Amino acid sequence: MGRARDTGRTGRARRAVAVGAVLAAVLTALTAVPAQAGQRGHGGGAPQWRQTDTGTPEVRYRGLAAVSRDTAWVAGTGGTVLRTTDGGAHWRNVSPPGADGLQFRDVEAFDARRAVVLAIGEGEASRVYRTEDGGTTWTESFRNPDPRAFYDCLAFFDSRNGLAMSDPVDGKFRILSTRDGGRSWRVLPDTGMPPAQPGEAGFAASGQCLVTAGTRDVWMATGGAAHARVLHSADRGLTWTAARSPVPAGDPARGVFALAFRDRAHGLAVGGDYRPGEASPEAAARTTDGGRTWRPAATPPPAYRSGVTWLPHSRTTALAVGPTGTDLTTDAGRTWRTVDPGSYDTVDCAADRGCWAAGERGRVARLTR
Repeated sequence: MGRARDTGRTGRARRAVAVGAVLAAVLTALTAVPAQAGQRGHGGGAPQWRQTDTGTPEVRYRGLAAVSRDTAWVAGTGGTVLRTTDGGAHWRNVSPPGADGLQFRDVEAFDARRAVVLAIGEGEASRVYRTEDGGTTWTESFRNPDPRAFYDCLAFFDSRNGLAMSDPVDGKFRILSTRDGGRSWRVLPDTGMPPAQPGEAGFAASGQCLVTAGTRDVWMATGGAAHARVLHSADRGLTWTAARSPVPAGDPARGVFALAFRDRAHGLAVGGDYRPGEASPEAAARTTDGGRTWRPAATPPPAYRSGVTWLPHSRTTALAVGPTGTDLTTDAGRTWRTVDPGSYDTVDCAADRGCWAAGERGRVARLTR
């Protein structure tokens, strides 16, 4: 989140273990969907978050882009960006030169060569970089000139059209837009943005406080104010409507941290209180009407969760992650159960059913069997 809120997101490091019989059934169901030509199938054995060796134990990765089972990008502290093209067997450090002092919190990748990363912070600390050659070279395409702005998340509709969101400026969230794949950016007018609540902002915890579905719909998650809200735009960020979420807020450390939409109607929200040891009741919610209304999960995750993703080719199955574990839903967010105690901040799945998670101490894992 903007200002001091993003400094408190710490968690206990725990070694990932086998996800277990519940996730085994899920992965079996996923692999029952025929793979497209050229896609590598899963082998035998129990599925698990399999740790990969990034060689960066000092880095916390909150930005993650799953391109496929083989290719993924991660972005984190110390201006670090890594890329793998062999399923995590090897990671290449492709960090932009001179970015050591930046905090990367989001990365959006279109393939193994093209990616856009966001650095967060007040004023000029908020920046956007773009690469077209797998990170061999980078171009800084945006540097925030306004000391009042603090950018939290990126999201793209396609390889050309995307948005970035900032905490409120002059009482409204600020939206940055690109129409050329991140080469250039402009601030959108705020006439269609509803007023922010006092203290309201976004959480830069997992790169999932701004998400898209389809070619025009985008949603924004907030917290820190009296009510945690989800804002929706059906016209690529020009006009917005706001809906209350049942996820508790009322404190700078509480609210909705991450969103996931499998289509323009069905979405999930997760969050809570990011402070270690603090209770996070009703830490998940779901919508079936595009975010106009939200219902709390009957059985939510037991603690704060910062990342969430739908499993590919499934209408009911999703994963949520946080510092104290991974949770699974098989009923579209009505109930959740913890299936892994490992610490992760963000999670993402590719269309070919390649799922990845990333977090503190250089941890990046791939769901495999």
